[in-house]
Parts: sequence; structure tokens; C-alpha cells
Amino acid sequence: MDTQLTFSTEQSRWQAVVDNNQQADGHFFYAVKTTGIFCRPSCPSRLPHQDNIEFFNSSSAAMEAGYRPCKKCQPLSLSADEHNHEKVITACRLIESSDEPISLADLAAKVNLSPHYFHRLFKRIVGITPKQYGAGHTSKCFRDHLEDGQSVTEAIYAAGYSSSSRAYDNENDRLAMTPTTYKNGGRGTTITYGFAECFLGWIVVAATSRGVCSVEIGESPEKLAAVLRQRFPRAILQESDDNFVDLLGRVVKSIEEPGTINDIPIDIKGSAFQQQVWRMLRRLKPGETASYSEIAARLGKPRAGRAVANACSANPVAVIIPCHRVIAKDGSLSGYRWEAWRKRLLLEREEKKNR
Repeated sequence: MDTQLTFSTEQSRWQAVVDNNQQADGHFFYAVKTTGIFCRPSCPSRLPHQDNIEFFNSSSAAMEAGYRPCKKCQPLSLSADEHNHEKVITACRLIESSDEPISLADLAAKVNLSPHYFHRLFKRIVGITPKQYGAGHTSKCFRDHLEDGQSVTEAIYAAGYSSSSRAYDNENDRLAMTPTTYKNGGRGTTITYGFAECFLGWIVVAATSRGVCSVEIGESPEKLAAVLRQRFPRAILQESDDNFVDLLGRVVKSIEEPGTINDIPIDIKGSAFQQQVWRMLRRLKPGETASYSEIAARLGKPRAGRAVANACSANPVAVIIPCHRVIAKDGSLSGYRWEAWRKRLLLEREEKKNR
């Protein structure tokens, strides 16, 4: 997956053309100014001079610029890699539309692949196994049914669980609470919170017994308390005591001194894709930035840049999950839930620390 990330620069794209790299097919196209033809990176044609080529992210963009498709590599047809992506997408749709779990062998047969190769291919492209994808989809359906007002029992069977015990076993870690508690808006869950000041303004840190569930940044404790009540309307909210001071201090230090504290426990929920994005963001070191499309490429989903942006905007724990390190492709700061000027200050502080 990391090799896909290198195709985001002109030099790495040129190297892929030099190497006739089939793994680069579908990620970009190159056009030759002297011939007016555009090709795949793996095209067997004679290597053009580097000064005579330009790169495009799609075949349509190349044609809009006036280039014709190459007759040798046929860039308008699907590459082997693109065919594999289509097969995995088909498998995902089959999993989502099935009322019962589909075995690996049956899924592989439906897309004309061997079970072993299909399992490896699916995990490489999606980031998780077919079984995990199915469990994640069932989990999402279950939560959707609860939020639509169905009873726990109705939601369990509407989502496709074979019994209530399966639902409770599978959901407990994802929700950090039982399904009944989740349906009731966190009712009965005790959340401790505390306020502190840092160079970004006021922050509120909220945590369950498992870890931090919310970090918000704002102008005043009063406004932050209102945000917290809106997020957890039925939980038992209690102000911090002496036992909370240490956790609050560690969160503040992680903001003030980037990279000094990296083991703060968190207790958050999100879709399977959001969790993948958040895990990837936590691997970015202070001073390191990546674009939304680069994060998508690292996840093996180069076309999911917009979904990565949505996952960043849904981040419930500011700075602990460093979504501020994700920037636009042109290097601009792009959006930030807690205001762009805070994002700029965070990045400036991290860059200064690395000098």
C-alpha cells in the first residue's frame, strides 16, 4: 500500500514509467507531447524523453487536454488491477445485500477467484478481511436500526444477528457500552470531564472508565460544556476530581509538547473505515503531514480522498487523533473542525519542534 503513495509526485510517476510498473496502472496516466498520445505507466512503447511528458490523474483528463489513447496499452480499457478492484467492489455489494453471512468460498466463486487469492486481494484493497467487512456492515445496520427507534430485539434480528448474545458480544467493544445503553443515548454511562487552557484556547476532555471519549477546543468552558451535553445527552456527566487531573494534564501536555505523550487511552466509536483512517492518522509523527488522497492511498483506496476528509471531520478527540496533520493536495491547510488558525498554530509548533 505504501508504494501507491509514491505515485503522488512527478518524480515517482516518472520512475514508474521508466520501470513499466504495472502496479501504477489506474493511479495515473502519462501523455507524450510530441506524439499527442497518452498511455498507462506499464506501456511497452519506447520510453519518451522526460521533458516531453505530462501526467494526468484520469484518462478523461488526458483526452480533455487533446491526447489520443495509445493503441498498444489501451488506457481506456480496465487494467488487471482495476479488474481486481471491480471484483472486490462486487464482493462488498454481495456482502451488504445478503441476509446471511456468505462463506469465503462462495464469495470467491461469485467473482471467479480462488478463495486464497480472493482473501489476500480483498484484505489488500479494503484493509480488512471479508469476514471483518461483513461484521462491520452488520454492526452498522444494527446501530442504524437502533437510532431509527426500533427496540433492541427488533434491531438485533433486522441487522441479521442470529441471537441477542451475538449482538452483545460483537457490539460491546465497538460501542464501549451495551446495545441497550447505546440505544438510550448513553444513558447510565458515567463520563467524567474537565477543562484546561492551552495555547489554542480552552479545551474540555471527557472520558469513560475505558479512556478519553471526547476532546473539544473552544472559546470558553461554558460553550464547551454545552457541546459535551449535546454529544452525550443521556449520559451521567460529572466534573473532574483529583483522579482526573493526571489524565487532563497528559492531554494538555500532548497538545503543548507534540510527541511527548503517545499512549493516552481512547474510547471512541466509528465505522470500520473511520477507524482505519484514525489509526493511520495516529501514525503521523509531529511535523509530518499528508494529503487526504495520500492517506487514502496508504489505506489501499486511492479514490477515497473525500471519505478520508469526512472521517477527519468526524474525529471526536482533537489532537490525540491528529487530523490537523492532514492538508489539501496543494499544501494549503484546508478545513479544520476547530478552526483553521488553530490548525496552523499546531503545525507551526510541531515544525518548530523538529528543527
